Amino acid sequence: MYLRENATGETALAGIFDPDIPGSENRMRPKKEAFRDLGTAALARCARVESSWVSIDEIGYLECGCPEYCRAVLDLMEKKRVAVVIRKQELPFLTELCSRPDVFCVDLDQPFGQLGCVIMASGLGKRFGGGKLLAQLEGKSLLEWTLDATEDIFRRRIVVTRHREVEALCRKREVPALLHNRPFRSDTIRLGLEALEKGAELLEACVFCPADQPLLRKETLASLALCAAGTKKGQEQPGIWRPAFGEKAGSPVLFPRRFFAELRALPKGQGGSCVIRSHPEAVRFLQVRDPMELADVDTPEDLESMKSWKSARQQR
Repeated sequence: MYLRENATGETALAGIFDPDIPGSENRMRPKKEAFRDLGTAALARCARVESSWVSIDEIGYLECGCPEYCRAVLDLMEKKRVAVVIRKQELPFLTELCSRPDVFCVDLDQPFGQLGCVIMASGLGKRFGGGKLLAQLEGKSLLEWTLDATEDIFRRRIVVTRHREVEALCRKREVPALLHNRPFRSDTIRLGLEALEKGAELLEACVFCPADQPLLRKETLASLALCAAGTKKGQEQPGIWRPAFGEKAGSPVLFPRRFFAELRALPKGQGGSCVIRSHPEAVRFLQVRDPMELADVDTPEDLESMKSWKSARQQR
């Protein structure tokens, strides 16, 4: 194994495979002088570059064997923003790095954690004239825009609806759907949450996503999930995350598990905003770049405005 400084191209032998080391991993014997000499010097040079970001790939048990290199990493973190790949190993220095309050840690094997998603598709769409979720925007129904945005992020997701045509579309897309005839928004939340909790894995949080918000970006949903997953265990209580543009907050909303009981017991006709109002100190905001991302479709005029917006964006 070699240590390489990308800026200069300089390399040094950093580890040699040793078959005499027992076990199935960590069978490389570190060359501490590579980290002490080239490694610490390279990190010191990184601290003087103009960029605010520095990347290190990776830090594992070989690096942990050189105290000078470890101190240089910590010194660099005081001067720059550092993006670093850390091996999953129970080593004191790696544990120290991951537990720092100024570190945002993402598990690449499970970046979004045990996260569920309830897609809220039970509204009657009276102001739209009915059939809103199947209305077309650039060749896709409003519901399909939401299904695409929520794909490949959640451990489990479900569409909760009172409309058979919505259920049929979900079946065609192989997305779980729950058809019901309950009248209230609180019913949609409770039924969706209960359905997701029947899974074998315990959910850490759940996103409640409107089905009539077609400009919502998949990147925003992933960012909400990462923000929740990055909360350090034992450092602070998991918060309620929602997107916002400036001072205006919007949907979807991510609730951590500690609020599930309140969501299941919402008063008739109430939505998740009831829980938000009861716990304003728990709310965290993720800023989006365009307010249209948070816009929903209530009327045919809303849909026409979105069509015009998308057309104007494409012409830029």
